[in-house]
Amino acid sequence: MKISPFKISTRSTFRDITALQVSSPEFEPHGFIPPRFTCDGANVNPPLDIVDIPAVTKCLAVIMEDPDAPIRPWVHWLAWNMPVTHHIKEDSPFKEQGINDFRENRYGGPCPPYGVHRYFFKVYALDTQLTLSPRTDRKELERAMSGHVLGYGELIGRYMRR
Repeated sequence: MKISPFKISTRSTFRDITALQVSSPEFEPHGFIPPRFTCDGANVNPPLDIVDIPAVTKCLAVIMEDPDAPIRPWVHWLAWNMPVTHHIKEDSPFKEQGINDFRENRYGGPCPPYGVHRYFFKVYALDTQLTLSPRTDRKELERAMSGHVLGYGELIGRYMRR
């Protein structure tokens, strides 16, 4: 299945890309994320399953963000040059991660200040490895990925602090 057109960044670059199916064994799409993957628990990334990765994919990238945060979108996780796999394990220690909005180079779980927030786990299949600094932010990662995305999919989860 192809998605067309898809705009990967603020540039006017469009290309057909494969739709990745992204899920988690820990929560249903649009379901509530278990507390262990949030600031109220162990604050580790949840496992993600990815289907329909194009055969020529060189690496994966992930952006996790909260579009409901007061500062929109709040970036929780940036990772790239991840091995091509159909299963990202819980609490994965990835070497190449960018700076999230907590000012850390790691996964920062959901921690909404009020109400129910949505969290988008965006997974990208790329045709090349990226050379980026640990200080890379979301916009820089999106610029670097522009023109290199072979597949894209997302999983949306929700969370509300008790």
